[in-house]
Amino acid sequence: MNRVYCCYPGGKHKALTMSYDDGRSYDRRLVEIFNKNGIKGTFHLNSGLFDRGDRVMPEEISDLYAGHEVACHTVTHPTIARCPLPEVAQEVLEDRKFLEKYTGYPVRGLSYPNGSVTRDIENLLPSLGIRYSRVVGSSDSFGLPENPYRWQATCHHNHRLMELGEQFLGLFKKQYLYLMYVWGHSYEFNDKNNWDLMESFCEMMGGKEDIWYCTNIEFMDCMDDFARLQFAADNSFVFNPNARDCYISVNDQPAVRIPGGQGMTL
Repeated sequence: MNRVYCCYPGGKHKALTMSYDDGRSYDRRLVEIFNKNGIKGTFHLNSGLFDRGDRVMPEEISDLYAGHEVACHTVTHPTIARCPLPEVAQEVLEDRKFLEKYTGYPVRGLSYPNGSVTRDIENLLPSLGIRYSRVVGSSDSFGLPENPYRWQATCHHNHRLMELGEQFLGLFKKQYLYLMYVWGHSYEFNDKNNWDLMESFCEMMGGKEDIWYCTNIEFMDCMDDFARLQFAADNSFVFNPNARDCYISVNDQPAVRIPGGQGMTL
């Protein structure tokens, strides 16, 4: 029987994703750093707070975040664990509707405002069109999320960032899939005057042939696509019902591409 492993796009086994909240004006500089180094991020925005403080403007969302992901952070950033569920639903759905007018695509991600979540909120999100949501804190690890509705990042950028980045670059065992996930708020770089930290990190991490640079939703879509692959009982062939291509490794051989809508003998 063939042994099949899921791979990231291009047959890679390591992925890097970034996640930043609140849509402050400092996102402009952060996006510039990401783009310079070929790194992709997810930006969680509050549609009801664009007129408060130094925020990006709705009219610049499409161009500023092109190539990245725009995701929800609720309309007004309440501590939603204290809110009635209908209010939570409104906060998420209205945020989605507003952001989708400016992105032109379905907004399917969320980060919990103030890290606030309950089991009821977690169970509500799929019916609101949300595929994942990030909690706060750092796992200090490179594992895949067991529960995408309580997705914890590897680290905040002020927590062991360069150390963990160097560890991630050194990972080589291809029997595992690895994910490094960094989160934070772009205004923190201004507050702490440490933009050089993110510049150094992105320069160190960018342009690596064994890393897939992805947004949060691209990562989830990849995992969902693999879960939908249809294998023969003995793994002798596979059919890919997805629109996107998938990559698998068979018996430790170099990864092969399974085109969307097609099958392949293994």
